[in-house]
Amino acid sequence: MAKRIAHYINQFYGGIGGEEAADTPLEIKDGFIGPGMALQRELGEGYEIVMTIVCGDNYYAENSDCVTDTVCKAIGEKGIDLLVAGPAFNAGRYGLACGGICAAVARRLGIPAVTAMYRENPAVEMYRKDLFIVATAASAAGMRDAMRNVARLAKKMASGEAILSAKEEGYVPRGRRLNQLADRPAAVRAVEMLHKKLAGEPYTTETPVESYESVAPAKPIKNLAQATIALVTEAGIVPFGNPDRIRHANATNWASYSLKGIDGLESGQYEAVHGGFDASFANEDPDRVLPVDAMRFFETQGYIGKLHDTYYATVGNGTPVERSAEFGAQMAQELLESGVHGVLIPSS
Repeated sequence: MAKRIAHYINQFYGGIGGEEAADTPLEIKDGFIGPGMALQRELGEGYEIVMTIVCGDNYYAENSDCVTDTVCKAIGEKGIDLLVAGPAFNAGRYGLACGGICAAVARRLGIPAVTAMYRENPAVEMYRKDLFIVATAASAAGMRDAMRNVARLAKKMASGEAILSAKEEGYVPRGRRLNQLADRPAAVRAVEMLHKKLAGEPYTTETPVESYESVAPAKPIKNLAQATIALVTEAGIVPFGNPDRIRHANATNWASYSLKGIDGLESGQYEAVHGGFDASFANEDPDRVLPVDAMRFFETQGYIGKLHDTYYATVGNGTPVERSAEFGAQMAQELLESGVHGVLIPSS
């Protein structure tokens, strides 16, 4: 008898629409849809996608408890053997939904669940210790490889086969160490690694240690009423037409724009080029995302000394951490040279 598979996807991969359809309520349909066709092909005989769960990213974010309860009930009633979610690639809200649904199903029902996403998706750090998360490319260009790797791991999980290391199986490391039999003593392997290290040759440690960046908190501003405060945004608020061609995802540059004589950002003169959220509200009133009007109010009331004459912008959506750090260092250097005392970075 074929293993019964459930597949969770968002509104885009469900063929409903993009950001404009992100509020689409939960739908449960028979069979496979969209990328489920590739998943079914990779799973092959003995596995059948009998149910596809489609939900808008925004709808899940705002109704996660209700969605989770409904999905768990449906999966239990359908006699599902395994849940696959995604791949979400580098889509943050989609990743959070995939991780949340899989974690709930595995915890409540004891049913194997696997998802897939880019290593820098914010959901990875939230769920990698609880779930098997297959590592993917940043975009759907890597769909074929993602589905092949997901299917391979899913079949092992559904059949109860032993899951090997993250390197061997292609999932994101879960912070766990596995005991394995080796054909050579530890001392021999250690000396071999030492020789390679001394010779500048590549080697892989058997006991990786995670390292975390230490970020020292900024010193408090002594007198805010006399301080110059700058606005910096990764939400992609730029003059209309995007003159510096900042990309909607995986940004490769940042830009700065004058605020001299500007008391607020008017619709039609500024726009949001960020590809990770519905930009319609930001385009309708750019001050919602980059609050120049509020900062001018604080300036006139004496809460701050002055709003800096220039604001800085880029897009954080899918932009690698290393590149973002470079952008931040470059912006900070200019801000320090301009005598800025503090920076406000509004949420996107």
